[in-house]
Amino acid sequence: MADTKTDQALIAAASRGDAIAVQQLLGEGASVDARDGEGRTALLAATHAAPGVGTEAARLLIAAGADVNAKDRIEDSPYLYAAAEGRNDILRLTLDHGADLKSTNRYGGTGLIPAAHHGHLETVRMLLGTAIDKDHVNKLGWTALLEAIVLGDGGPVHTEIVRELVRAGATVTIADRDGVTPLAHARRRGYAAIVAILESAGAR
Repeated sequence: MADTKTDQALIAAASRGDAIAVQQLLGEGASVDARDGEGRTALLAATHAAPGVGTEAARLLIAAGADVNAKDRIEDSPYLYAAAEGRNDILRLTLDHGADLKSTNRYGGTGLIPAAHHGHLETVRMLLGTAIDKDHVNKLGWTALLEAIVLGDGGPVHTEIVRELVRAGATVTIADRDGVTPLAHARRRGYAAIVAILESAGAR
């Protein structure tokens, strides 16, 4: 739990994206490291705000020393949540302030895997511009490429995500735990454009 009423107020203000209140509370000595009942810091609360709403609050909190890798009780951090939910403004801030690219969520996935799953194309592009492991395998036995195919819809966005992953050097032959390859999954689902991308990259 947060330590004081001021700390609790900081987390609440961050969750609303109220940058003015955040700045005021920081000036009054509220701790950027304080947690709420779910283990969330103010920065993670700001990241949970609606897209675009929490960005300025997040900027202020990071400038005040907030940890972009601090995880809550379900193993989300500001960096991981921003990546998973396509909060690109906050993601950029976390990447510029020490985001741990090797950190993983409760499913054992890096930020890239849920970004690919959820169809956040620009997020995927941002992460592929870093040193993130493109072939990391999560607890389900899936890479970002597999999730883009298995959990995607085969439409233009997920097709482009597959293209970006392949272009960035993701290994196209890593199969799931049942031995099913990305190409086999794409063929089963009738994702012709993804099949073509994978075949052009040497998938079999």
